[in-house]
Amino acid sequence: MHYAYVLENTEDRSWYIGYTGNLKTRLSDHNSGKGGQFTRRKASWKLIYYEAYIEKADALGREKFLKGGSGRKYLKKQLKHYLSS
Repeated sequence: MHYAYVLENTEDRSWYIGYTGNLKTRLSDHNSGKGGQFTRRKASWKLIYYEAYIEKADALGREKFLKGGSGRKYLKKQLKHYLSS
């Protein structure tokens, strides 16, 4: 499986949107400083959203969409209960 995912920083609530083939390992990488350049600067990330795909190209396309303006609006709508708490 391939995943498009959203992490939230527990300190400042900033988001990171990414793609991976192994969600559990990637989350561990982000929290141990082995993740992307953005996540290395901060500690303590938690998974708040993910979508699973059979094809890698579909997950990469979804990651690209989620990083854009329409994708951010979509995420805010999907996570409205989480974001209001």
